[in-house]
Amino acid sequence: MLDLAYPFTGRWLTQNSPADRVPSHGTTRFASAHAIDFVPVGADGRSVRFTLRSLIRTEDAELFVGFGRPVLAPVTGVVTGAHDFEEDHRAHRGIPSVGYALTQGRRAAQGWRALAGNHVVIETSGGVVALCHLQQGSIVVSVGSRVVVGDRIGCCGNSGNSTEPHLHLQAMDRADPLAAQAVPFTLNGGPPPRNGRIIDTKGM
Repeated sequence: MLDLAYPFTGRWLTQNSPADRVPSHGTTRFASAHAIDFVPVGADGRSVRFTLRSLIRTEDAELFVGFGRPVLAPVTGVVTGAHDFEEDHRAHRGIPSVGYALTQGRRAAQGWRALAGNHVVIETSGGVVALCHLQQGSIVVSVGSRVVVGDRIGCCGNSGNSTEPHLHLQAMDRADPLAAQAVPFTLNGGPPPRNGRIIDTKGM
């Protein structure tokens, strides 16, 4: 089992955690059975204020408190994948999220990149780690780069299969998500947090 560092600073809300169910995202495809999501939030525990407009319309990703927040390497290793060409699309909450969910199958049929959006893959001793939905143009590493825990690799975005700016983190036994198996992991030496828990790295 891999032990990862939390790949961020500040306050992040846990969603789709393997501590609550496996497969955490409702599928074993693309080695995602033990993946976890983190949504950056402010002091009030929200990613952005929810209004009547949020209920009926899509929203600019830039309005969310965590859009552009730094994402850090959770392991020491070598970058084996870096993709930084997907646009950050508008966020879908409320009623728009229903329509967006109905098109998820279409994105899945387009493959890993359509789901992951902009992402970085790091190979380390014991497995491979992927960090997904990064902000377009924010990735500062390339294939072959060596990173250590805490190095900045990019920023939180809303690319790929994402309803609002967040970070998707998963571990695999090889770099190809089509052939890989999911690898369980710990975070800072402990089990993954449960859904709804806010991780505040300032207290760690």
